Amino acid sequence: MPRSGHTADRPVTLDDGGRHAKPDLDPERAETVRLLFVCTGNLCRSPAAEIMTRHLLVGKLGGREAARFEISSAGVNAVVGEMMHPDTRDELAPWGLDGPAQAGAFRARQLRSPMVRKADLVLGASLRHRSAVVEREPAGLRNAFALREFAALADAVDETMLPGGGPVKRAHELVEQARMKRGLVPLEKIVPAR
Repeated sequence: MPRSGHTADRPVTLDDGGRHAKPDLDPERAETVRLLFVCTGNLCRSPAAEIMTRHLLVGKLGGREAARFEISSAGVNAVVGEMMHPDTRDELAPWGLDGPAQAGAFRARQLRSPMVRKADLVLGASLRHRSAVVEREPAGLRNAFALREFAALADAVDETMLPGGGPVKRAHELVEQARMKRGLVPLEKIVPAR
């Protein structure tokens, strides 16, 4: 019979042998997905990813369902309060995302431990950024990935293993399944040889 336990910040269910501590989501977390993008200065890569992801979610899911995904970004050495780099802002222009409501409203933020603890998924621009996240907040080890790492792991997940019940539930399970694929996907799929 399953029994309960706790990880550092989440309740878990243990099987009869006390193995595999899959987290039980509290009701508030089950209603949303919190995604945090991380780069160095929070001026180029992570804000562009934040704005583009939000845009793509609205386009794919519609505004109401997309609002259940809380997308944010931060920098490991952020230039706090600065606007997005003009070249990056220009790259968002073809989608109409360079205006005052999107890129123009953006201000850089410094990565803080509470951001990592609140996130369901942290995507670093590189393996170096993922390492910086985990160094800053060890609890991030569970849900922090380099962007390419997560893409390779997610690609290895069998979609039939993802539950019905809407995109939030599927997203939570995708993160869990990708986490369980760590060490099973060849490194060259994650970081191509140069």
